[in-house]
Amino acid sequence: MYIMKGKTLTIRLSERRRNKLYLYAAQKDRTITALIEEWIDSLVLEKEDTAG
Repeated sequence: MYIMKGKTLTIRLSERRRNKLYLYAAQKDRTITALIEEWIDSLVLEKEDTAG
């Protein structure tokens, strides 16, 4: 079993945005970490796609 060791990132969000994020994660049955990692990965893919 692989256990990911990572760093902690603290961000400031309004309570309204925080609640929307938690609700979205629950609806998608995903963790906040997974959502953010997928979003970051999509940014990298977009840049790689336009670099050719």
